[in-house]
Amino acid sequence: MSKINTEKKPYLYYFCELAAIPHGSSNEKKASDWLVSFAKEHGYDYIQDDALNVIIYKPASPGYEDKAPVMLQGHMDMVCEKNKDSDHNFDTDPLDLYIDDGWLKARGTTLGADDGVAVAYMLAVLADKSLKHPALECVFTTEEEIGLVGALKLDPNHFKARRLISMDGGGESTTAISSAGGLRAKTSFPYKLEEAYNTTFSFAIRGLLGGHSGMYIDKEHGNSNRLAIRILRRLLKEGIKYQLVSIDGGLKENAIPRECDVIIALDKADLKKAQDIVALVEKDIAGEYEFSDPGFKIVYPQAKKVKQAISASDTKKIVQAIYLMPNGFQHKSVVEAMKDLTLASCNCGVINTTKDAIDVCYSMRSAIDSWLEEMATAIEDCGKLAKAKTHFHARYPGWKYSEDNKLRDHFFNIYREIRGGEPTMEATHGGVECSVFKGFFPDMDIITYGPVSEHVHTPDERLDLESFDRAYEVLTIMLERLD
Repeated sequence: MSKINTEKKPYLYYFCELAAIPHGSSNEKKASDWLVSFAKEHGYDYIQDDALNVIIYKPASPGYEDKAPVMLQGHMDMVCEKNKDSDHNFDTDPLDLYIDDGWLKARGTTLGADDGVAVAYMLAVLADKSLKHPALECVFTTEEEIGLVGALKLDPNHFKARRLISMDGGGESTTAISSAGGLRAKTSFPYKLEEAYNTTFSFAIRGLLGGHSGMYIDKEHGNSNRLAIRILRRLLKEGIKYQLVSIDGGLKENAIPRECDVIIALDKADLKKAQDIVALVEKDIAGEYEFSDPGFKIVYPQAKKVKQAISASDTKKIVQAIYLMPNGFQHKSVVEAMKDLTLASCNCGVINTTKDAIDVCYSMRSAIDSWLEEMATAIEDCGKLAKAKTHFHARYPGWKYSEDNKLRDHFFNIYREIRGGEPTMEATHGGVECSVFKGFFPDMDIITYGPVSEHVHTPDERLDLESFDRAYEVLTIMLERLD
């Protein structure tokens, strides 16, 4: 591990500056104000709207005044995931950054490269008066990770650009050409409490890889919430009568959950049988996920005896209903241009036990509206089996592929010249803000671009620093050579 040296790399400096400011989704006020302070310090016109989105305008370089303006864009919020043994407070603590073998990481937490790289690149471009480029509209949006919320609240009248370089997309040699629309759901299962059985038993899912529910949903990574429910359903099937005390797993709807903790109350006479059943299911799951999630394991924390638990009848209804809810990969494309692209998926991202309900939160994605409706209907109907109510929110549009794109052609030509390789196009199952801007301006040319990062939305997230350097160089050359 080595010290972070930001000298001569302003984009790395600004990334570290952002990392020192808590900026999880819905907690972007300080980051938004920091961007405003930057605009004031550099003498740029700016807008900060009611959603805390920030737009900073940089005039064209001398000789570029007659060229069409360009929008640079990314979101300032990050997904806040951490390991169970981390005491990091995302509301107050700076990220603990370090470099390991050329990769930038954060100890025990997500790094926020998604989409801190965009913020860093835009600030570096804004700060460098020597760069040559058309007029720039740098757009920093909020609450992207919870449904493109900030972008959907933007006023289109703030923009003149009809060319967009979105930096919420990585791979360095890859640009996105389409994206899925999305919808989120929260199903709340009410319950009644009763006197608890005389023994408690706890088990916890650990060691799963998780990942972004748009990027990794087809990789067969285990979903800790679903696996926990599978075990609970098996206990019912084997005749174990028990009461749920609590079930809690996952932190974000759009991240495949890696950990889930369960506590149940049962009769002491059934404890050994229950333990044996869980061990058998653990063996089955380990075999199923041998290659996609080799770190899977079940641990058994000590559980304190409780006086009350969710009634056995409510427990049964809730477990059975959640067990029937859809989850994971649903449909794929058979169109040659987007071969094997995931077209519909459903991620059970969060299960949380509150004082009067068990809340189950889903992120649904699809490029086809009717499939979103089908998944939503299935979730709602399953919930009704246990008298649960489902609230739908955060719906956002998809982005349709367009063959004619001069900005994409420009990127391909620059990349071939500078890097000597052949760039690729990628249809993504993730939700991206490009869809919002395309909705505002149907004639807008759009590309996505960014450096290589891995394991986004997990504490294993890391950013390739050499790629961070190379992608910035390509970005600045693209801007300089735009017509």
